[in-house]
Amino acid sequence: MHLVLVHGMGGTPFTWSSVVPLLEQRGHSFSLADNLSQSLYDDEANVRALIDAVDGPVLLVGHSYGGAVITAAGRHDRVVGLVYVAAFAPDGGESVSEIVSAYEPAEVSKYFTRGADGEWIPAPDEESWRELAWDVPEEVRLAGRAESRVSADAIFTQSTPAPAWASKPSWYLMATSDKHLRPEIQRDMAARMEATLDEVDTSHAIPHAAPERVVATIERALEGTSALVE
Repeated sequence: MHLVLVHGMGGTPFTWSSVVPLLEQRGHSFSLADNLSQSLYDDEANVRALIDAVDGPVLLVGHSYGGAVITAAGRHDRVVGLVYVAAFAPDGGESVSEIVSAYEPAEVSKYFTRGADGEWIPAPDEESWRELAWDVPEEVRLAGRAESRVSADAIFTQSTPAPAWASKPSWYLMATSDKHLRPEIQRDMAARMEATLDEVDTSHAIPHAAPERVVATIERALEGTSALVE
């Protein structure tokens, strides 16, 4: 089975740079989405193109905003399951902004500013990193900062169509010390999906803070979907 890994808001394939060596060691086939984070619908189309380029069944893996992308793209006929890594899982007709606004603001909110066109601009300073992603190695932090992008507001306000998780099995790896996406939001979304839930005590940056746990969740999902492709 082929994996398609989808990064979050303003990210790049670098999100998965600590996970990729582990996947390679275990012989997994995978592709890394490279989304511009300017439109949920464009990012969905980009992921669907990656699915189309692969023969056989696909398991989608999304981090953060990437969860909204796989929720939409996962309706593709050859997607057999979804893995959410501290990720958004909107319902049909729901946007990321609507999910967030139903809860108290997360700590991350004070470290973002809005650009002239509504784009979200992170503050890449030491203070924010110490509070938001303290468990990510320094060398990874510095490399990731150079790879970051500015995201358009549309990715948060565009609503998701009928969610793939409503008809396909899902797994959720929750970050219990997350200061980007509040843990209670993650737990509520996982419960709504009836996802298989696992927890890890990390920041929002699970793919860098605990890559082995990400791979373990992926492999449980692969085992859980194996009967669907036989």
